[in-house]
Amino acid sequence: MAAPPPEVITKASPRSVEDTVTRFGELASEKGVKVFAVIDHSGEAQAVGLELPDTKLVIFGSPRAGTPAMQAAPLIALDLPLKILVWDEGGHTGVSYLAPAALAARYDLSEELAAPLRAIDALTDALIAS
Repeated sequence: MAAPPPEVITKASPRSVEDTVTRFGELASEKGVKVFAVIDHSGEAQAVGLELPDTKLVIFGSPRAGTPAMQAAPLIALDLPLKILVWDEGGHTGVSYLAPAALAARYDLSEELAAPLRAIDALTDALIAS
């Protein structure tokens, strides 16, 4: 896989893109996290006659966790809900997302407000391990 920018974390999934997205939805549900949408970038590209390796963006979050951050820093709503990109590169599935520390720094969040953002690390760790 190509090296991501330093503020992006990429983890390797042992599953296909589709299976990774499905498993993520299951894990999110178990944790009380809502998947708001899955955007099928590759499917939309194919619909207009273009090719793109299997690429899906999963938008998810918890209003209970994200709302306090938006109350303190309204512009963080540009980056919330959280997102993971599940994508194929040469038969390998990557799971990429913006590092919680980068998000917290971008909006100058306190430690208390930044803490819930770090749940993405544990959720994606469980995703690639299970």
